Amino acid sequence: MASSGGVPRTYSRRSGLLSNLASGPVLDRRPELRGNVATFILVGPGRAGLSLGVALQRAGHQAAGVLARRPEAASDGTRRLQTDVLDWDDDLPSADVLILAVRDDAIAEVAGRLAARAGAVRFAVHLSGLKSVDTLAALSTSGLQIGSLHPLQTLPNPEDGSAALSGAWMAVTADRLELREFLEDLARSIGGRPFVLADAHRDLYHAAAAASSNYVIAALALAEELFQRAGVPFAAARPLVAAVTDNAFRLGPLGALTGPIARGDVGTVRGQLAAVVRWAPEMEDDYRAFARATARVAGTEATFQEIL
Repeated sequence: MASSGGVPRTYSRRSGLLSNLASGPVLDRRPELRGNVATFILVGPGRAGLSLGVALQRAGHQAAGVLARRPEAASDGTRRLQTDVLDWDDDLPSADVLILAVRDDAIAEVAGRLAARAGAVRFAVHLSGLKSVDTLAALSTSGLQIGSLHPLQTLPNPEDGSAALSGAWMAVTADRLELREFLEDLARSIGGRPFVLADAHRDLYHAAAAASSNYVIAALALAEELFQRAGVPFAAARPLVAAVTDNAFRLGPLGALTGPIARGDVGTVRGQLAAVVRWAPEMEDDYRAFARATARVAGTEATFQEIL
């Protein structure tokens, strides 16, 4: 935990998240500051930041304040986290971790703005899945250990997002062992499954995350439109989609792949393409692109070269 009463609080796994390892007498005996409790400052109370903040609060951790550029966002954040609005021009209060949940292109700017005011904070992390930990370099020069905690989960709003974090995998990046273990235990405290991600691989990891979520939605949006034009409710596909997803994680994507492209059925695929051209011609390019990607996965590119 952050310093209190002049006694430094240091991370220790032997007694959970945090414990007093000071050589001198323990001056702060408040029950809420012992054991598995961490204090955090949230910068950027948007969907991702508040999802994590609410989950941390429900797990027993404490918000030491919220910083936001928009007054309405600050008000919402303080209401949800039962804490105070902080002033950008004041020194930050004592806390274990400063969480920067701002836009990727604003991380370095915000880190620089807070660097001179964060002397009472031990750790600083951002929630970006793409940006290097080096974007927090300004805070590192002020003595904070820097890293990143990225939940591999969709966070549509604070209520659903905080609930979705339980069971979600969370990427942890930190050079210092103390911070890495702190973040791993913090993730576990809200039901997360932490894993170590090398800073050099963050961009590739983020591309994979987009493919596993956004691109799936794009495929489903295409399917929804085609179903609707065929007079079939999109909901009819739900059991199929659920089974395919389950098979992909049980058997691996290649093992789960079935259908005409996987078995090399050129006639069936030609018929599908003709139907799309007839009923949804504006979607032909997208449908062909998905079909070509599927053929690459199946190893049947040569079989379908002439029609795709």
